[in-house]
Amino acid sequence: MTIKITHKIKSYSVARADATGSNAAPAVPEAEVIQMHERLQRPEVLVGSTYKIKSPLFEHALYVTINDIVLNAGTPHESRRPFEIFINSKNMDHFQWIVALTRIMSAVFRKGGDVTFLVEELKAVFDPRGGYFKPGGVYMPSIVAELGLIIERHLKSIGMIKDGELSAEQRALIAEKRSAYEATLKSSESAAVGADTPGYPPGATLCAKCNTPAMVLMDGCATCLSCGYSKCG
Repeated sequence: MTIKITHKIKSYSVARADATGSNAAPAVPEAEVIQMHERLQRPEVLVGSTYKIKSPLFEHALYVTINDIVLNAGTPHESRRPFEIFINSKNMDHFQWIVALTRIMSAVFRKGGDVTFLVEELKAVFDPRGGYFKPGGVYMPSIVAELGLIIERHLKSIGMIKDGELSAEQRALIAEKRSAYEATLKSSESAAVGADTPGYPPGATLCAKCNTPAMVLMDGCATCLSCGYSKCG
């Protein structure tokens, strides 16, 4: 490109590499950070985990396999993201909806972005025939809800969901409230929901947050002795 000079040159200066006036070498561009997206090709090998669901609603157990893709391996940006999900069982009665559900969830995984919303959507599904209790007293409203619990466990294990563990102060407060409640409990009559659940006082009702029959009335407020949830905040 030619520039025509129409005025007399009175002074000049040499352009520098940066504003400080140093002749430093140009910075080497960093490698592009790969994000999860639907055009990402499936590698030959994926890492994953298999979980077992044994429900009284099904004669045979369900085996849920979630495979992850490792992005930016060997760099500070290395991360694992769910790529596909499979559900296998000897019970073929629900084969159609199981295949449809796994294909939809796998497509959502490969789409990228925040896929944690699947957990709450699945856990909010209720079976019209009624739910069931898992060992330990945790209530599952449906087999789909337990599938949501499995996905939540997996996303926590790969770091996509941060596990909101109770602090030492919260655990101490729960233990104090539990001791006070058991000390003031006079009646041995228990509610039908919490009567057969070991580890919690008789009469405890079902917690709306953790689905555990550990909700008791303390200081005029319903408080869960399992997760610390309180209707009074």
